[in-house]
Amino acid sequence: MVSARALLWAICVLRVALATVYFQEEFLDGERWRNRWVQSTNDSQFGHFRVSSGKFYGHKEKDKGLQTTQNSRFYAISASFKPFSNKGKTLVIQYTVKHEQKMDCGGGYIKVFPSDLDQKKMNGKSQYYIMFGPDICGFDIKKIHVILYFKNQYHENKKPIRCKVDGFTHLYTLILRPDLSYEVKVDGQSIESGSIEYDWNLTSLKKTEKTSLESRDWDQMEGSKAQDWEKHFLDAGASKPSDWNSELDGDWLQKPPYEDGLKAEGIDKDVWLHQKMRPAGYLTQYDLSEFENIGAIGLELWQVRSGTIFDNFLITDDEEYAEKFGKATWGETKGPEKEMDAIQAKEEVKKAREEDEEDLLMGKFHRHNHFSRFHRQGEL
Repeated sequence: MVSARALLWAICVLRVALATVYFQEEFLDGERWRNRWVQSTNDSQFGHFRVSSGKFYGHKEKDKGLQTTQNSRFYAISASFKPFSNKGKTLVIQYTVKHEQKMDCGGGYIKVFPSDLDQKKMNGKSQYYIMFGPDICGFDIKKIHVILYFKNQYHENKKPIRCKVDGFTHLYTLILRPDLSYEVKVDGQSIESGSIEYDWNLTSLKKTEKTSLESRDWDQMEGSKAQDWEKHFLDAGASKPSDWNSELDGDWLQKPPYEDGLKAEGIDKDVWLHQKMRPAGYLTQYDLSEFENIGAIGLELWQVRSGTIFDNFLITDDEEYAEKFGKATWGETKGPEKEMDAIQAKEEVKKAREEDEEDLLMGKFHRHNHFSRFHRQGEL
């Protein structure tokens, strides 16, 4: 007889097997990464990348990733994949960042592009769909960008989301769901979530859309019968029906008493019309967070001090697969990475102490020689 635990495990395995992985990169095949990633030649001053696991790591091979190599440079590199649409599907974007140089000013974010991106000419003006990841500069900017391209404009999440600022590898995950909810995770832990409609700077767009909807609904109501109008009016003393569905029927609104004989059609619409309040997904008709032609991922950023390592890129439609992938990559090497860093730090402290002791001994030796010479000269 199959145990409940075994059945649950089988279901999990099946779900992961059904996940669609649009892009995955771990840089495990030596220099072959150069066949997949295209360095932009739009500017001859763009900085160059190499594949490296850095000065300290959890696993020398598994922790290899794209590393920036030149100070005070812009960088632009990308990889393409089979174009897809995330319409009606969850979109998960995930990767790791390691600022082992202790970033003082520079980007650690990625961009997701449409498939028609000209990779050789990619630059800061290349149109992208999504920008996500950490950005650090001085004491003021230590944030995670989440920018979406919508109706020919870039819209950034208006909530401040703080990034990690140490020199270790961190896992960044962005989840966009069809119901217009989103979630940002760092190291597998949710640090921000909510509604795309309300957490992005879409105020002017929403006002325009709301006005259009109200005008359209009012025009439709103009030709309605009086009894249909009455559906939008509730007696002041009435109680909320048990089967009232706020998502379908709108918010429960009550009218104040009005004079007998006053008909609904004679009441000013701005005061009396019960406008059904749409749920958070009312902007879905504009495909907010849905992109028809996703086909490339890239790094387009500036760094004052180089050394950042980007690794474990993943684009999928399955949150569980992303979680398992994160645990199998970053999760396996994060501990050993810190251990190696701690060992190196102890060795550096020991070396510095030995150098100080050596300098002290040399100083005593020089002072002794000087005193001896002076003493002999005095005897003469």
